[in-house]
Formats: sequence, structure tokens, C-alpha cells
Amino acid sequence: MKNRVQLIGHVGQEPEVKLVNGKKVATITIATNDFYFNDKKEKVEQTEWHRVSAWGKTAEIIEKYVIKGKEVAVEGKLTHKSYEDKDGNKRYITEIHVNELLLLGK
Repeated sequence: MKNRVQLIGHVGQEPEVKLVNGKKVATITIATNDFYFNDKKEKVEQTEWHRVSAWGKTAEIIEKYVIKGKEVAVEGKLTHKSYEDKDGNKRYITEIHVNELLLLGK
């Protein structure tokens, strides 16, 4: 099995673009929606937020064309990292490192 993730969703905020070791990296969040019916047969919508990062050419495309609210499709791999915050608490981040980006909608 491969570590592969595919998502289609809407961008949650304007992209954050930085230079790291001379390479551009863009970070965005993507909202995906799902729904289910509860015991009372009521439709319940659930939104999940995903942290997404892209490097190089893909980061440049995100910087130039992606705005808050835009629908995008991404394909990449799931990664996990941890760090200590300013209070010494261990924090964990799960994000998708993008291999492919598709701009959808208008």
C-alpha cells in the first residue's frame, strides 16, 4: 500500500507562502464536507479541516491562483510531525504534502 491522499474541498484562508532554504512553500487549509442521518432521521453535515502544504512550482501556482473559498483537488501524502509549544507542551500536526493540484470551479 502507498501513503496516498486525495481531497476535494474549499480553501479556508488565503495561502501562507514562505521561503524555506531557498524554496517556496505554500500552506493552506481545505474544508471537506460530509453528512449522515442521525437517529431522528435528520441530516447532519460535518466539516473536516485539513492542513495542506506544497513546495516549489506547486507552491508558486497556489500563491498566484488560489484564494480563500476556491474549490481545489489535491493529491499527496499524509505526514505527521510534532513540536513543543512555548509552554513546553508537545503538539502534533498532521498535514498533506501535495504532489498534484487541480484548480476547480471559477
